Amino acid sequence: MAKFHTLRVADIRRETADCVSIAFDVPHNLQSEYTYIQGQYLTLKIRLKGEEIRRSYSLCSSPTAEKEWRIAVKKVIQGKGSTYLNDELKVGDQMEVMTPMGNFYTPLEPSKKKRYVLFAGGSGITPMLSIIRTILKEEPQSTLHLIYGNKDEASTIFKKALEDIALTQSARFTCTSVLEHPASIVDPLYQGMLSKDKVSALFSTLNLKGADEYFICGPGPMMENVKQALKQEKVEDKKVHIEYFTAVLEAVNKAEASNAASSGGMMSRVTVIMDGKETEFELSSEGDVILDKALDEGVDVPYACKGAVCCTCRAKLKEGKVKMDNNYALTDGEVKEGYILTCQSHPLTEKVVVDYDC
Repeated sequence: MAKFHTLRVADIRRETADCVSIAFDVPHNLQSEYTYIQGQYLTLKIRLKGEEIRRSYSLCSSPTAEKEWRIAVKKVIQGKGSTYLNDELKVGDQMEVMTPMGNFYTPLEPSKKKRYVLFAGGSGITPMLSIIRTILKEEPQSTLHLIYGNKDEASTIFKKALEDIALTQSARFTCTSVLEHPASIVDPLYQGMLSKDKVSALFSTLNLKGADEYFICGPGPMMENVKQALKQEKVEDKKVHIEYFTAVLEAVNKAEASNAASSGGMMSRVTVIMDGKETEFELSSEGDVILDKALDEGVDVPYACKGAVCCTCRAKLKEGKVKMDNNYALTDGEVKEGYILTCQSHPLTEKVVVDYDC
């Protein structure tokens, strides 16, 4: 189960005018708990003027190519957490950091010879950099092609790092940049936004067909465009991996709108199991989600985004039925096994038992 530990900020690096990368010092006795897989993320507890907020950020470092735990944070307009981390956080500060989580990866095998295609937009490059560095080290016969969309050169996060990788691993790694406002005249194919039509054109021109795995991370519209283009190219769903973090605001807004209802519906007796302890409470099927009610009852249940994208609040439904408002994180297999996102779940039966310890 994911847990928070207090870690020291070891390094802060300015990546662009509105993005920093932050490295944490993980003590030797905690390093086994912070073992991570390429593409996973860390959740931070940030306390601002008496308010606790939680934000999740992908690891940009590699778990095998680098001995480091580093995330990247792009400042969001009116974003409390990202503004604090960009403007106020200092080396030496202490932060509560949850152990790594996330499913944005595929298992790697040194003997495999695979072809990967990655589509990133803006800060969506963060988990991609971890994936790229790790695959290059762990699967020496595999190749990768990154298509990376940005506004301009100055806003391109990890521009120098990607150029270095392309130079030193030219036979195995290719990066194609698509800019809305390039500094010089370029082929129209590589200028503008990653629309569905542009992705389809790139697919053909760059010969992106037939890859073993496709990864997508970036702004919501861009991810949907790529997803639709891949569908048009008849890419199997099982080959496509999508990370929804950068589209979390829409999901959060939907969740908040859904949670606004607080009366009516049938009443259910809900039992929440956490750290071996059972907590019972009554909850309306049209009231709060199970996560919020559990927090009100004093249960220290894990959560981060509350927007159905991060999977931190995952628990197993042991008895009864629930309705999830949204699900962008659990796989079909996990849902069949009985796992739910408690930040999205409302009870549908008179008795519901939810186990966070599974």
